[in-house]
Amino acid sequence: MPERSSSNTRTTATRSRTATATTTPTTAVIGRPRRAAPRRAPRRRPLSLPAGLLRTARPRQWVKNVLVLAAPAAAGELASSRALAQLAVVFLLFTAAASAVYLINDARDADADRAHPVKRRRPVAAGQVPVRVAYAAGGLLAGLTPVAAALLCNAMTAALLTAYVVMQLAYCMRLKHVLVVDLVVVTTGFLMRAMIGGVALDIPLSRWFLITAGFGALFMVAAKRYSEAVQMAARPGQRGATRALLGEYTTGYLRFVWQLAAGVAVLGYCLWALESGGTANGSLLPWRQLSMVAFILSVLRYAVFADRGTAGAPEDVVLRDRGLAVIGLVWVGMYGLAVADL
Repeated sequence: MPERSSSNTRTTATRSRTATATTTPTTAVIGRPRRAAPRRAPRRRPLSLPAGLLRTARPRQWVKNVLVLAAPAAAGELASSRALAQLAVVFLLFTAAASAVYLINDARDADADRAHPVKRRRPVAAGQVPVRVAYAAGGLLAGLTPVAAALLCNAMTAALLTAYVVMQLAYCMRLKHVLVVDLVVVTTGFLMRAMIGGVALDIPLSRWFLITAGFGALFMVAAKRYSEAVQMAARPGQRGATRALLGEYTTGYLRFVWQLAAGVAVLGYCLWALESGGTANGSLLPWRQLSMVAFILSVLRYAVFADRGTAGAPEDVVLRDRGLAVIGLVWVGMYGLAVADL
């Protein structure tokens, strides 16, 4: 009996030690604060940097640079292959200049964009493109584009591109925070696009062309701001997702601006179309004067989206609305017949 009791005692002690050995580490693990595993930096894919630079250059915005065809088209100078080749070069140069501005702007605003609900997805803000790389790429394009324009086109084209880059960089750094001046700068950028094709081909620019192009651009810019203001008023809790200066404008003022600009653009176009005296000049019908109808209808059609507050993305309105596309094609056809004198 004593030996059995002793054996039972040893067995109980062994079980106790085993239980203690198995529970003590668990208690220590539970009681000890866990250290967070170090976060690994996301690996960049081989093509992520070039793709990020391309996204930062805003390919969707390149459609605006088709305006380089405006002056040559108005003068009827698109028939020669030399003119088309030169305009293709101008298009690429203006696209490079605009891309330089976008790269520098995103690099400068990277910290602010990271706190923005939408802009934080931009490649520079998201870390896909380093800030220094964006600055370097933008500075390289900004410096080389006017030089290439001087070599491939003429001095006036280079001067106009230089003025565009300087003006847009000033806008990014300061002028976008100044009331009315911000509208003027953006409008002038569109006007420069419309001018540069004629400057590159040494085509004299009509005063009516400049008035129509300038106020037509102001119409679209003010309609864009008006749409943004309407959307901001409808979602007061998302004011941080809009441009800072937008709150300084009233919707009534922006409506007045786009309505005024639309009226002046229509007046300028009509005066240009009637400048020849309203005669057919040997063609079957006075196409130049008849094109006023299509032009006015296109302005009225775009004004529908402006009035609704849905013209915040002009390129989407122009490319996606079928009614506007049909009216635009009719206007192009009438204008082409007027140039061809048929």
